[in-house]
Amino acid sequence: MANKIKVVVVDDSALVRSLLTEIINRQNDMACIGAAADPLVAREMIRELNPDVITLDVEMPRMDGLEFLSRLMRLRPMPVVMVSTLTEQGAEITLRALEMGAVDFVAKPRIGVSSGLQELAGDIVDKIRVAASAHVKRLPSAPAAGAAAASSAPQAPRAALPRVSTEKIICIGASTGGTEAIREVLVPLPADSPAIVITQHMPPGFTTSFAHRLDTLCRIRVQEARDGDRILPGHAYIAPGGHHLRIDRNGSNYVAVVEDTEPVNRHRPSVEVLFKSAARVIGPNALGIMLTGMGADGAAAMREMKDAGSYNYVQDEASCVVFGMPRMAIQHGAAHEVLPLSQIAPALLARLAATPSGVRHRI
Repeated sequence: MANKIKVVVVDDSALVRSLLTEIINRQNDMACIGAAADPLVAREMIRELNPDVITLDVEMPRMDGLEFLSRLMRLRPMPVVMVSTLTEQGAEITLRALEMGAVDFVAKPRIGVSSGLQELAGDIVDKIRVAASAHVKRLPSAPAAGAAAASSAPQAPRAALPRVSTEKIICIGASTGGTEAIREVLVPLPADSPAIVITQHMPPGFTTSFAHRLDTLCRIRVQEARDGDRILPGHAYIAPGGHHLRIDRNGSNYVAVVEDTEPVNRHRPSVEVLFKSAARVIGPNALGIMLTGMGADGAAAMREMKDAGSYNYVQDEASCVVFGMPRMAIQHGAAHEVLPLSQIAPALLARLAATPSGVRHRI
């Protein structure tokens, strides 16, 4: 037990508690040391058992999952994997949970819960392993209500900031911890920013809410990418969950290609797919950004981008939730600059502002 990841499961469903406990206990490197039906029971378990990771349901009696998460991350921060439902409301709540410090989430099916969770067993335990080594930060102040208010705040004015070059295309890849990292990169960008294409590892049903949330916070327009969309300045396009996104050309225009092909590096969407297309199609007009995430997805392709003439930023270890994808990008020699998350947008804007406006697309 000393070397095993200790997990407490918090869920109001006895079936889900039983299934998660069984899935966790099948692993040689982890053990479920407690299962609680509501947050008040969980609070005492956490005090007594000191788990390494908590799995937390969103909808529970006596205190909902967001309120409990808020209190936990302010008073005793620890890695949390949320258990959410595949609904629009479930997606919105999950994004708020990630904003408040949850490391990752599992989307459980609304029907066929038993078979559905068993099918997701590999994903569940992978996320618990990653969470156990994640960098978790204390939530400064705002409880769940504050987070909700922030998520529904009035849209920022879309007035342009000082002129930057719009000839470039910014390509962003992220996984665990990426929803908040992407937000921090996008919010400072001006309304006339170059076009942005994004692959964030996320299942179907969640990227629509993610794009909408970012659209309310950013000066640029943010949307889920659609096959055939023209890639325009002042817009960001997010790969839909369960589909790859790549860039192609149609005459003088860049266009989005959204396709339901086989997973790459176990992921769909895959950063590798997006970055390879950027290296092939955009070349020196690309700017690459690799953010927090587990694994190595996109690292080799980011080196291809660099070899094709792109300029690449990689998030540093101290500011990452998980320093997997950035570490591998650095090891592949793909990075021009390795920066804290808070410095990526300013560095990007400074470089764009210094780029001559006469840069031409490579045909």
